Formats: sequence, C-alpha cells, structure tokens
Amino acid sequence: MRVNVIECGSGPPLLFVHGIGDTAATWSPVMTLLEDRHTVVSFDLIGHGGSPVPDEPSQYTRDRTLEDIDEIIAGLMARPILVGHSLGGYLALAHAATRPDASSGLVVLNTGPGFRNPEKREAWNDMSRRNAHRFGVVPQVAELNIQGDGIVMERLTEMNVPTLFLAGSADRPDYTKAGQYLEAKMPNCRFLSIEGGEHAMHEQSHTAEIAEIIANHAATTAQT
Repeated sequence: MRVNVIECGSGPPLLFVHGIGDTAATWSPVMTLLEDRHTVVSFDLIGHGGSPVPDEPSQYTRDRTLEDIDEIIAGLMARPILVGHSLGGYLALAHAATRPDASSGLVVLNTGPGFRNPEKREAWNDMSRRNAHRFGVVPQVAELNIQGDGIVMERLTEMNVPTLFLAGSADRPDYTKAGQYLEAKMPNCRFLSIEGGEHAMHEQSHTAEIAEIIANHAATTAQT
C-alpha cells in the first residue's frame, strides 16, 4: 500500500478522506468521538502527511487515488461508509460513481460533484494548477485536484448509495447549491445545512455535531 493509513476503534467501518493540503489528522477529532462505536480509518493522500511525495505527476490522478481507497477497503471486515471533505468528498462521490457496491453509504462535507461542462472543468483545472502553493503542496500534488471528465455528474441519477451531504452555512454558497442539487438528482441523497459551519467545520467548531450526524447516518444505513 503506497499511502499512510491510520486505523483504530472497533465496529462497522468508517473511512475518512481529507482534502487537498490537509492530512488524515484533520479527521482525528471526529474519529476520537466515534472509535468506541466504529472502526475508524483515515489515510494521508499521496503527497500529504506520512505518505510519499513522488516526483511524477501521473502518481496523483483521481483514478490512482481511487485505487488507494480500494486497497484500504479490501483490508476491512465490511463495506465502509466513506466520509469525505472538500476534495475528499469529491473522491468519495467518484468512488461511489465508479464502484457502486463498494461502500455502504457516503457522508460528504463542503464539496462539489465536478463539472459536466468541459470549459468549466478546464477552468477549474487551470485554477488548481496555479494555486498549488495556496493549497500548501508542491506543484505535482495539485494534480489530485484535476478533473478529466464529468463522471460524477453523469452518473448522479444512477447512484443509489445512501448519501448525506453536509454544507456549512458560513462556507461558500456553492457548496450549499451543490448539496441541494445532489439531493434533487440522486435517488437516495439528503442535504443538511450546518448552521454557522465553516469549511473545516468537522475539525473546528462543529466536531461533536458532525460526529453524531455521521453516527446516525451509519445507524440508519445499517437498518436499510
């Protein structure tokens, strides 16, 4: 396995995916509150934290990262709920779009489903490459943020995995719009606005609230 993985606790598994420029540690406060009920697993995306930082940009594609998630899931006792923030939320959605039976549910925070329009997608890619320094990563790591297709958008109506979309009311309104859009398009998606939540609300101001929301979603998913 090419990435650094952290696992603790016991019970139905939750697999946490962080955003660009963060590390697995961003999930530590939430994981601590859940490890008495769940096996909680997080990992450092390639180029982050305790994971290697290859020089070759091709090591940082979305699809190669989805294979990292596959490897982690293969070592778990049951299908996990994927919990992703920002880029991690997009990766969780992309994993469910391309591997519909691999996870038992999704919780995504302050993220977006990508772009169906190629021009908007390329504008996003250009911005991502220009802003590697703002993400706090070396240039090749910004390739993790690159989107080569609109696969999530194209498959939303087919994605039946139980999904909970959380957006902080104090974060960019784009995320609230994305959550409302997914709730309308996905067969089994619920949108929830977190009052006063900022971009890293799971790590800062709303840790306990979000931990309980995740636990409740896991419990509801287990009953279906």
